[in-house]
Amino acid sequence: MASVGPSAASTQPALPSGPAVFKTIPYAFILPEILCGTWVWILVAATSISLPLLQGWVMYVSLTSCLISLLLLLSYLLGFHRNSENWKVLDSLYHGTTAILYMSAAVLQANATINSEFGTNAPLNYQLNSAASFFAFLTTFLYILHAFSIYYQ
Repeated sequence: MASVGPSAASTQPALPSGPAVFKTIPYAFILPEILCGTWVWILVAATSISLPLLQGWVMYVSLTSCLISLLLLLSYLLGFHRNSENWKVLDSLYHGTTAILYMSAAVLQANATINSEFGTNAPLNYQLNSAASFFAFLTTFLYILHAFSIYYQ
């Protein structure tokens, strides 16, 4: 019969701190999320925005997510979590919510890409919007992977 007590609770993996963040799944996804999200923001900013409401949402989601993910990465690197289990819940909720928001932004960016195909300066804007759509869907996938991989540690 297996004992359930303090020794069983201590077998849960500790939250990473310092450079170990980059070697531990799902926390290793944070840096690629930031980098891909930054590319979304840069590429959308480089286009001539024909649909400000759609691409404004894409810019808001990408910029806000990059900043919050950067703060989360810094908190893991500096060890602010103090190995509290509440950080796993916070991390999972944040990444799950952000994955949903990024999916909406990626779909809107794909719509903006389709609409930019025949506008002014079409080839350049279409290529920039296509790249932004690719990175938006890639970032969405990274956030989904991060949110679900917390449960499989």
